[in-house]
Amino acid sequence: MLLVNVLGLGLIVWIVWWFWLYKTPPVSTEISDLVITVADGIYQPASLRVPANQAQTLTFIRKDASPCAETVVFPEFDLSETLSLEKAVAVRLPPMKAGHYAFHCQMQMYKGELTVEEV
Repeated sequence: MLLVNVLGLGLIVWIVWWFWLYKTPPVSTEISDLVITVADGIYQPASLRVPANQAQTLTFIRKDASPCAETVVFPEFDLSETLSLEKAVAVRLPPMKAGHYAFHCQMQMYKGELTVEEV
């Protein structure tokens, strides 16, 4: 009984960490084209750092057949794109002010963040 409770508590802690606390280190880019892989329940990289006031093109390659991974949404820009399986899809973002911009799948199970910084 104690073992089941400990395993259950461990599972709860892991789920909280995975869905709400886990953040990958941000990837900076000087390149205007950045490739993001959608696989195994995450965006890789999930945290990006780009310069402010410049249009950006993010290329998504979906390797995850999950229906949740089919769409990427940028709510601040009222923009969503359908990601085809195993095909590169370019998402063009307008010039942005400094700040943090979230992107996610339609159910917000896959999450990423775009950090826009003044250079």
